[in-house]
Amino acid sequence: MKRYTVVQLRNRLADALDEAERGAGVVIERRGVRYVLRAERTPRRRRTRRSVIETLNPAVAQGQWEWAWTPEGLRPRGRRRGR
Repeated sequence: MKRYTVVQLRNRLADALDEAERGAGVVIERRGVRYVLRAERTPRRRRTRRSVIETLNPAVAQGQWEWAWTPEGLRPRGRRRGR
């Protein structure tokens, strides 16, 4: 366990933080009062990814579609019922 006074801590703050991160105990003494410096890791959050596929037509989302030729080219379109 490493002990620092407040004056020492001001000069060696980075060293004290490194020691606390490694799990070593760090005690800071000031006017007869002891403070314990301890590192706590925050759990990493998983990022939720946006979907790459964008569904424009509800029929496509339900699987009720077919390809159709349009002036702009080949496009999906909703199927006619009864097939």
